[in-house]
Amino acid sequence: MTSRKLRFLLAPLAVALGSIAFAADSTAPGQLSPPSSTSQKAGDAAGRAARDAEKAAREAADATKAAAEKSRIATGKVSKALAEGVRRAARKAAEAANRLEEKASTSASKALDESKDAARTVEEESKKASAATAEALRRAEESLKRSAEASKEDAEKAAQATREALDKAVEATRSAAKAAADASARTVEAIKHAARPAGTDKK
Repeated sequence: MTSRKLRFLLAPLAVALGSIAFAADSTAPGQLSPPSSTSQKAGDAAGRAARDAEKAAREAADATKAAAEKSRIATGKVSKALAEGVRRAARKAAEAANRLEEKASTSASKALDESKDAARTVEEESKKASAATAEALRRAEESLKRSAEASKEDAEKAAQATREALDKAVEATRSAAKAAADASARTVEAIKHAARPAGTDKK
């Protein structure tokens, strides 16, 4: 009697265990192995790097634009205080452009095959932006020096040279920001494409 009761109680457990084992063995084809963690990690890294470069490009463009506006406000005024304000703004722009160059280099190194050309374009544009903002900073520092030591005419010439350099820097950083936005969009598409199961691409 005791033995029969024990078998009666154990029977449902045996059925349940058998069902679990069957479910594990009957995994649908194509789901037997998880997605490649290596590919997923590469895609995640490329996406983060592209977004970082895009953000850095926007910041560089904004900082350069702010410096150019400060320079325009100071037009026709020879003032050490104004020249110092332009120099500080130009330094912020140069620092932002340097960060962009670093982020763009990282993005190019991590880019997926389908977005690598776009990432390299950002890298090239970021170098131009960095060089342009560095020149603007050099001009701003010279303008500050002239505002304190040179004649009014020389100081105005130095300030004008700073404005022109900053205008060029604005164009360079805008171009880099546009390229970075394009590269970021292409990276998103590349990640989506890499995530599609084989054979699902449109013919």
